[in-house]
Amino acid sequence: MPLSVVFFILIYSFFTKSDRRRKLSVGMVIVLLGLASNSYLVTKAINAWEAKFLNPDEVKGTYDVGILLSGGLISTTTPRQERPAMGNHGDRVLQAYLLYKHGKIRKILITGTSGEMLMAKRQGETRQAASLLVSWGVPANDIVFEEMARNTHENAVYSRRILNKMFPSGKYLLITSAFHMRRSAGCFEKIGIDTDPFPADFRGGYNKFDLQDLIPDPNAFMQFCKLWHEFVGYVAYKAVGYC
Repeated sequence: MPLSVVFFILIYSFFTKSDRRRKLSVGMVIVLLGLASNSYLVTKAINAWEAKFLNPDEVKGTYDVGILLSGGLISTTTPRQERPAMGNHGDRVLQAYLLYKHGKIRKILITGTSGEMLMAKRQGETRQAASLLVSWGVPANDIVFEEMARNTHENAVYSRRILNKMFPSGKYLLITSAFHMRRSAGCFEKIGIDTDPFPADFRGGYNKFDLQDLIPDPNAFMQFCKLWHEFVGYVAYKAVGYC
């Protein structure tokens, strides 16, 4: 991650006995932090990476299943929590709901596991997201669960078993965060499941350059770290043949 890279460069600059290497190291840190915390540049980088935006009415036809990838859908802040609360990627749930209400998907398959304690209590993220959808008016029998997948590759592998069994030869719409869509769609395609993308949870924007963008922005750095994490994950998945 970027912060780790910067940290180790600084350690190197502290211990090196060469003034030239020390200056080069510190200069590299300044450049890296400057670029990674520039809100204008980070926003443009996210825009370039994220999938194309779609409104529900731009989705053509009706899909048999909307595949909703979990991970940050629900926020659990205390063991006493008895109501679902939107997580960092909760927009995925909202977009799945809107697609269902617009008649664009007939069923919703929520895939992904949660911590052992939550799973034992049947309060994993998939169940809580489903509870939220039901409270909004989605019939419970239109929601299907896959609760073993620990990562995006397994989302695709375990979802395939359900799709082939319950919805063979169906049309599938993949619902996940816009910055996560490349890796997700690649995983499903790799195992032979054709999906169409419906990106949610957009993190980019359309800001114009301003002199204030030259001031390091901690929020921009945080967004860059998320983008970097996804980029590295995509490269790693490509390397091992997952997507």
